[in-house]
Amino acid sequence: MVDLNEYDDIRARAQIFFGKQTKSFSPALQKDVFYTAEGFGHIIYKRARSERDKTTQIMRFKLLERAIELVSLSTTIQEYEEIQKLFEIKRKKKRVQVEKKIEYWGLIAIIKNRKIKVIIRKVGNGSPHFWSVIPAWTTNKYRDTKFISTMKGQPEED
Repeated sequence: MVDLNEYDDIRARAQIFFGKQTKSFSPALQKDVFYTAEGFGHIIYKRARSERDKTTQIMRFKLLERAIELVSLSTTIQEYEEIQKLFEIKRKKKRVQVEKKIEYWGLIAIIKNRKIKVIIRKVGNGSPHFWSVIPAWTTNKYRDTKFISTMKGQPEED
């Protein structure tokens, strides 16, 4: 069990570690994946002003090192999803809504005895960036055949 009194210390250490990362080459995507404040913020918040549970945050903070290792080692993309989303931007001093394509890639592996899933996101023509890490992602088994669950739910929030 995690002591919530240590939350500030764990978060600070995770933020320092993550802040030192800029990018790593992903063999699966054949591109660099960038580590941005937006990705770190997503570990803390599900969406604007909706903070994740502290124990969930701590679990994800502790998986960051494994997540970065997975991005640089994985050669296979297990999941892919593409959506269209409206973004509000300023154009000539006016706020306008622009629709952009968002792509999500899921990389799943066991790293240091821990099964994790890393989500990489790309918005429009931007660069792929780390979006999230999810611990102990499940797969379904039927006899000797494994069926990997496709991305379900809200990859924007997971």
